[in-house]
Amino acid sequence: MRKSFVLAGIVCLFSFLILSPPTRAIAAGEIEFKFANYFPPPSAHSKMCEEFIKELEEQTNGKVKVRYFAGGSMLTAPAMIKGIESGIADIGLSHIEYTPGRMPVMEACDLPLGIASGWTANQLVNDFYNKFKPKDWDKVKVLWMHASTPSVLITKKPVRTMEDLKGLTIRAPGRLAEVIQALGGTPAPTPVVETYDAMVKGVLDGVLISLETLKTFRFGEVAKYVTYCWNIGPIYTMYVVMNKNSYKKLTPDVKEVFDRLCGKHGEKFALGWNDIDFAGEDFARERGLEFIDLSPEEQARWSKACQPVIENYVKSMVSAGHKEAEVREWIKYLNERSEYWTKKQIQYHIKSATGPKEMRGK
Repeated sequence: MRKSFVLAGIVCLFSFLILSPPTRAIAAGEIEFKFANYFPPPSAHSKMCEEFIKELEEQTNGKVKVRYFAGGSMLTAPAMIKGIESGIADIGLSHIEYTPGRMPVMEACDLPLGIASGWTANQLVNDFYNKFKPKDWDKVKVLWMHASTPSVLITKKPVRTMEDLKGLTIRAPGRLAEVIQALGGTPAPTPVVETYDAMVKGVLDGVLISLETLKTFRFGEVAKYVTYCWNIGPIYTMYVVMNKNSYKKLTPDVKEVFDRLCGKHGEKFALGWNDIDFAGEDFARERGLEFIDLSPEEQARWSKACQPVIENYVKSMVSAGHKEAEVREWIKYLNERSEYWTKKQIQYHIKSATGPKEMRGK
């Protein structure tokens, strides 16, 4: 019997050595990090991460090496924040609606406030984080915040009025689910990577998400209509965060380069998010999808219908121990910064696929 156990142990050890992926030898003085991202490797978001990694390795003269795991191959989007805290990966990218209630203060950014564009949204979420520094993020090192472009309705049936949403099941997680409910639809928290198949099978009628997904997740192949609704335009607040102990490994010279590149690539993400909407829009137009603009009267109806979503957020945060005046100050600040950055975008001639007419176009 003992020989059998010994033999079995030898076989298991041999199998482990043969089947385990090879690890790269780490040179003396070199720091190696693992970067996890749920976006698929071909996506623009994944390419932007790769650009950050390339510059980091080059500008630290090889002192930092990064192993990149895209497409949820190391951590799925819902598991990202916990995985970074526990050190499964050193750096990770995801968005807060995958873990509803985990970052409740930042969820204010995802309310239906009518944020006009991706560039505006990216400036806004960084302003909000830097001003209020929510303690929800105390267990990680925030490298930069970013945000999706304003959500649009991508559907198999035309949506021109709120009444058209009745009876439709729309993929919308977290706070965005409340928006769909307020408009008369039925929300579903389907993971984005499962949404394409769910639409093919008729489980979903559409998705409330940014234009870029028409190409990134190929929703332009299964939908027939796109309804611009940036006037309520809930966004998905995104993050790139790092394990605190991993950040402490950086030597002063490397830290200087690292921090500078985080600032640079935070702005690159803002411009990148803005640009990729055009690619999604083009992808859909080539396939004959119809694009629908809400009438001014319908925009006003949608905005009014979504006001209870904002009030429910205020009530929930007061119940959680925050003062009502404090929560309303967050929302006031977001509206003010949204207006400020919208004007700046028009002034800088940065074009986007959503927003007022002065901002629209390539």
